Amino acid sequence: MLKKIGFVGLGTVGLHMAANLTKSDYELTVYDQDPQNVSELAKLGVTVGETPMATAKGKDLVIVIVPESRHLVFGEKGVLEGIDAGTIMVDMGTHCIETIERMAEECAKRSVSFLEAPVWGSKEHAANGLLTILAGGDESLLGRCREPFSYFGLNIIHIGKIGDATRMKLIVNLLQAEMMQTLSEGLVFGEKMGFKPDKILEVLDSGGVASPLFHSKGRSIARGDFSRNLALKYVHRQMQRVLEQADKLKIDLPSAKTVTAVYGKAVEDGFGEEDFCAVIKELRK
Repeated sequence: MLKKIGFVGLGTVGLHMAANLTKSDYELTVYDQDPQNVSELAKLGVTVGETPMATAKGKDLVIVIVPESRHLVFGEKGVLEGIDAGTIMVDMGTHCIETIERMAEECAKRSVSFLEAPVWGSKEHAANGLLTILAGGDESLLGRCREPFSYFGLNIIHIGKIGDATRMKLIVNLLQAEMMQTLSEGLVFGEKMGFKPDKILEVLDSGGVASPLFHSKGRSIARGDFSRNLALKYVHRQMQRVLEQADKLKIDLPSAKTVTAVYGKAVEDGFGEEDFCAVIKELRK
């Protein structure tokens, strides 16, 4: 039975994932480079690790959800320096496939079980326990992790072998970014013809193009609310990974190239820290 959990990475999504784990009887130790994020969890009575290495030591399960900050995993005081043989390590970030494969190899050297499980969803999904978790690796290992995952994930889907979940997340990232771009273009086009966003969204919600993303993000745009649920800069980075993978597969994704360029310009123009629906600001310029 998994009892002691180490959690490394308290960003926009990770903070709420860890907070939901405090609703259980797990012994939770957390680490993040941002003192403010750590203090938020400390108020809930969790143990705070001094380093990723210390956070991973002596745990049954170690969850890592960080950007491509390799030193937190592979560094001198990283997770892999502290994790014990027999522990389960789960990476829940979105990385390049090479990073995931390296994590799996390093865990195997240490007799550590490894599962990749990138999450899909926003801050709101994480706070309400509604994330989708895409898992790659041993399905029986996923079975052992389903209970803790259930505190922050609604849909837990086994995709296949190590690397497959990351590949599937690339598809999700591609479609999500392009849908947001499409919605933004439609709203800007409609605004120029004299329609208010609310009226455009009422029509979209009534027909075959209706979608939860159009509904929720469209309303945020209509309110002028660009507070961060999923940072635009991260969506841009994910789209860059999509194009890198497309190059390796020798396929052309013309829409993806255009969308990536627009998100990149939005980051350059200072919208990167806002929610990714702020891409409409770039189109309104």
